[in-house]
Amino acid sequence: MFGCLVAGRLVQAAPQQVAEDKFVFDLPDYENINHVVVFMLGTIPFPDGMGGSVYFCYPDQNGMAVWQLLGFVTNEKPSAIFKISGLKSGKGSQHPFGAMNLPQTPTVAQIGISVELLENLAQQTPVASAAVSSVDSFTEFTQKMLDNFYNFASSFAITQAQMTPNPSEAFIPANVVLKW
Repeated sequence: MFGCLVAGRLVQAAPQQVAEDKFVFDLPDYENINHVVVFMLGTIPFPDGMGGSVYFCYPDQNGMAVWQLLGFVTNEKPSAIFKISGLKSGKGSQHPFGAMNLPQTPTVAQIGISVELLENLAQQTPVASAAVSSVDSFTEFTQKMLDNFYNFASSFAITQAQMTPNPSEAFIPANVVLKW
């Protein structure tokens, strides 16, 4: 039903089912993970009115499990990317995995998915630093991309005296790109 992907690693498509409505993926060497993608495989949809809360769990200095809510997946939103690199020093939150005795080792974190009512998902507040995209980062990316384009195009600049007539080529003045 679910999959988990960490950049540079194989896709995990077989979570460990720890309860009828709870699933866990192990994340070895979690200290070197920045982002995690959680997605539905498309084989089994959620029952009507249900979705999945996504949690990140890592061991604290005492080896105790610290669970943090990242967000959710639903039939309408079947995948999500979460930034977990900044969470490893945060505080835990309420979670549905508390009564379970899940094995915890010092270098392995876990992604937990709890199947819950959509009404409950809407009332939960994920940890703020887990969100990946924002308008500011998109704007910054766009600006850097356009600067890179201008620098690349400018590297081919020649003066008008260096131009040789060629009817099959079109020339765009650099100031037009700058004005745009």
